[in-house]
Amino acid sequence: MSSEKSVPAEAVADVTRDIAEVPAIEVITSAAVHLMSAAAVKCGLAEDSPEAPAAELQDLDEARKLITALAGLVTGAATVIGDHHARPLRDGLRSLQLAFREASAIQDEPGQGPGEKYTGPVR
Repeated sequence: MSSEKSVPAEAVADVTRDIAEVPAIEVITSAAVHLMSAAAVKCGLAEDSPEAPAAELQDLDEARKLITALAGLVTGAATVIGDHHARPLRDGLRSLQLAFREASAIQDEPGQGPGEKYTGPVR
């Protein structure tokens, strides 16, 4: 006898139907917001908490990966989601790129920072 619970086919169909009804722009912006939030924490921008000061959560290697992924998503989607939706995502991305540069003890060459392969140099 298996200890795994079987998921009813009806429940799977409901979830599939739910995600099918979500517009692409919502999926794209939701993914971008998750990447932005994670990158901000990894850049050390989180608020200090009793459990962990923001400095302990800082991990610039992880932040670089997240910002680069965000840059790829934002630049790749910008032409299809329109300027109205892309502009705030670009602004958030740029802010994270600048925060990374400020947090890093070793400065990247212009155009070599996180995501700059996709966005060009950030100043």
